[in-house]
Amino acid sequence: MPKTIALVAHDQRKDALVAWARTHEAALGAHALYATGTTGGRINAETALSVTALKSGPLGGDAQIGAMIAEGRLDALVFFIDPLTAMPHDVDVKSLLRLAILYDTLLAVNEASANMLLRGGLAD
Repeated sequence: MPKTIALVAHDQRKDALVAWARTHEAALGAHALYATGTTGGRINAETALSVTALKSGPLGGDAQIGAMIAEGRLDALVFFIDPLTAMPHDVDVKSLLRLAILYDTLLAVNEASANMLLRGGLAD
């Protein structure tokens, strides 16, 4: 059964998320994909996937994905986080992670956990 997955990446991790999405196009293509603005635009341009691009993270995209989690409309969040760079919208990032944890949403924060999510976490 298709799931709804959000794809998010900090600036320094966007290349890695796009490469991961390209590697897993076949598996991801079976699902409804959403992403914050720049990340979604890059995945749409650089892969064969169809991603609904929301607003840029700092401009409300993180909040849009958070709302999807709170409303029960998101099955999984793949968020490639850059732990070494300070984020001006860190409060939004923490809120998004808090909602994913609170609502028991599948959450992958790096390539290893994203691979495991695709291998078994999305199974019915």
